[in-house]
Amino acid sequence: QVQLVESGGGLVQYGGSLRLSCAASGRTISSYRMGWFRQAPGKEREFVAAISRSGGTTFYADSVKGRFMTSRDNAKNTAYLQMNSLKPEDTAVYYCAADPDLTIITYTAYANHRKYDYWGQGTQVTVSS
Repeated sequence: QVQLVESGGGLVQYGGSLRLSCAASGRTISSYRMGWFRQAPGKEREFVAAISRSGGTTFYADSVKGRFMTSRDNAKNTAYLQMNSLKPEDTAVYYCAADPDLTIITYTAYANHRKYDYWGQGTQVTVSS
């Protein structure tokens, strides 16, 4: 079983940048595909980005494409979400998630939060206008 801890959230102005980290322990993350999701108050959890086990394939929600980039360093057992050109509508609690299912290969599956077994506690990102 893998444990995930997010960090790097905070308050940033419109147009600013943040880098979130997701540090794993218990198991090496090279065995897991990694996803990033967010949830704003009163809204459902939504997909942000995901990355395959090797890092060779990434997926992004349309709302963040071109502004956010996910990466991973399996040697450091950490995944990252670089967020640029932040907007107030990006304000949410951001979660990283991990899942070992090797059969998941499509965007639809990667973007489905129900297909991730392990979750971090979340980190708050607030973008002021």
